Amino acid sequence: MTKPTLRPNCANFSSGPCAKRPGWSLENLKDAALGRSHRSKLGKAKLLDVIERTRRVLGIPADYRIGIVPASDTGAVEMAMWSLLGPRGVDLLTWESFGAGWVTDAVKQLKLKDTRTLEAGYGKLPDLKSVDFDNDVLFTWNGTTSGVRVPNGDWIKADRKGLTICDATSATFAMRLPWDKLDVTTWSWQKVLGGEGQHGMIVLSPRAVERLTTYNPPWPMPKLFRLTQGGKLIEGVFKGETINTPSMLAVEDALDGLIWAEKIGGLEALVKRSESNLAAIEAWAAKTPWIGFLAADKAIRSCTSVCLVIQDPAVAALDAEGKAAFSKKMVALLEAEKVAYDIDAYRDAPPGLRIWAGATVETSDLEALFGWLEWAFAEAKSGLAKAA
Repeated sequence: MTKPTLRPNCANFSSGPCAKRPGWSLENLKDAALGRSHRSKLGKAKLLDVIERTRRVLGIPADYRIGIVPASDTGAVEMAMWSLLGPRGVDLLTWESFGAGWVTDAVKQLKLKDTRTLEAGYGKLPDLKSVDFDNDVLFTWNGTTSGVRVPNGDWIKADRKGLTICDATSATFAMRLPWDKLDVTTWSWQKVLGGEGQHGMIVLSPRAVERLTTYNPPWPMPKLFRLTQGGKLIEGVFKGETINTPSMLAVEDALDGLIWAEKIGGLEALVKRSESNLAAIEAWAAKTPWIGFLAADKAIRSCTSVCLVIQDPAVAALDAEGKAAFSKKMVALLEAEKVAYDIDAYRDAPPGLRIWAGATVETSDLEALFGWLEWAFAEAKSGLAKAA
């Protein structure tokens, strides 16, 4: 097969950090408060602007608190776990590597005794109907490493007694989140809006705030996780006074992404872009017999982290090591041609490809990529035949 002539304008299809928005350049960050204290009037104003624009774009209720926290989405989830878990049993949902990590931290680090783990393999969801909402519930909205998302929030009880803690890092700004069903929601800047890393966001419902101010965890609380002092919420965290020093360049980049989101039509436009990207991949896969989805059920298929498996019979017959080598060969060929970067499956996931289709990715770039995927597959399979 000859090499295609059409090339993606942007070859960045990584699932994190993700592609910058269309038209992005360093020039857009020229007003960053570099060399200034984040405690200055200017610094705090920019941090508060991130919070307020986030509320507007996502439609977060006025009585929910929004904070900027350290250590990306990981820091935000850990903050919620260390601060809130303990007074009730916990249902831990896991169907991919990051959810599995939260199970490990809850059971082996916090050593919570009253837990249930509801688990499913890559490409599937656990039985959501069996979740006990008398317990706290910890889950990912979208499994970044499995390409599986919960279909909606209908399975979450409105009259729940426990809190819902949702890691939504690869869902926020690309999927509609039912805020009335979510008590704690976290994400990071480097996902759907393509911001820079190291900073996380945490959103707390009034129920979560009540838990924070009435429950004192039995373990020592690291300074980076403290959201209360003397039994009261540290309000500054939710007004732009972050717990530790943020990168003001990253703050400016987050603002740039939010302003772009507002200009193109807000959340509905972002969701439409992501869903259109998924539809383009599905249309290509439908006419390409050697490729399939890790998430076979379309109803739970992610529109951001799209995980693909190579189902050609010759490749499917290989052992796991052989399958991984085949996909890595394809990835290396594409990277050498500078048409796709960082699209190998996550290290803990089944071998295959993972293509980011979030809102900052142009559908035209995906459509240009498809021909290159077919070329790389043909090249890798030719090498497989020669080796045989």
